[in-house]
Amino acid sequence: MTDPVLLLVAHGTRNPAGVETIARLADAVSVVLSDSDSRPGPSVRVAFVDVLGPSPADVLRDLPDDAPVIAVPAFLASGYHVHADLPREITESGHRHVHVTPAIGPDPALARVLGERLRETGLRPGDRVVLAAAGSSDVRALADVRTAADQLETVVGRPVEVAYVATGEPRVADVVATAHAEGDRVVVASYLLAPGLFHTRLGATGAAGVTEPLGVHPGVTELVVARYRAGVDLISAAAARSRPHRSAPGRD
Repeated sequence: MTDPVLLLVAHGTRNPAGVETIARLADAVSVVLSDSDSRPGPSVRVAFVDVLGPSPADVLRDLPDDAPVIAVPAFLASGYHVHADLPREITESGHRHVHVTPAIGPDPALARVLGERLRETGLRPGDRVVLAAAGSSDVRALADVRTAADQLETVVGRPVEVAYVATGEPRVADVVATAHAEGDRVVVASYLLAPGLFHTRLGATGAAGVTEPLGVHPGVTELVVARYRAGVDLISAAAARSRPHRSAPGRD
C-alpha cells in the first residue's frame, strides 16, 4: 500500500512565529517518518481550519482522488473545529479516502512535556500550578482540558487548576490574582501549541513563571507520528478485511 499522506491540521494564527512552529512540526514529523535507509517517508502536508490557508479542503482537492490521507488534528482539545469544521472541510473537498485520527491532546505524552517545561521554568515545591488553555464554548473541549490537567497532576504530584485565556471561566489573570492575594506563588503551564496572541497574554498575568508553548518538542513530534501510524494500522486492517476470502486448496 502506498504510504498515506499525513495531513497535519492546525487552527491557524496571524502570528508568523506560530505559523513557523506548525511548519517546523510538520518537518520534524516528516524526518521521523522517513526510513533510516533514506527512503522518502510519506508526504506531510499542513492545513488550517481558521484565520489563514490553505484549508483542509484546499489541500485535499490538490491530491489525487485515490490517494489515502490520514488527517491528524494538531489540537490540544476537541471542540467545534475538530468535530464540525474538519469533517465539513473533508466533505466539501469531495475526497473519499480520508481517515481522521483523534486530536493530539489530551494525552499523557503532552503532560510529560508540560512537566518538563515546568521544571525548566523553575517550579518550586510550594508553587500553585495553573494549566492555561485557550478556551472554548464547546463542553467537549473543556472536558478535554480538565483531563489534561488531571494528567499533569500525575506528572507534577500536586493539584493543577484550569484557567482560560480567551473563552471560558475562570480566566488565567483572575486565578493568578486570587493566588497572589492568598500569598501563593503561581506558575502557569501554557497548554498552547504555538506562540501567538494567547501566549503573549499569559506573560502579562503576573505569574512567577510561564512555560513555553508545547511547540516542536520531540514528545509532540512523536505523538503526531504515533497518531499517524495508528491510522495506517486501521486503514491496513480495513483493507485486509475487505479482500475476498480464498479457501485453502481442496476445500469448498
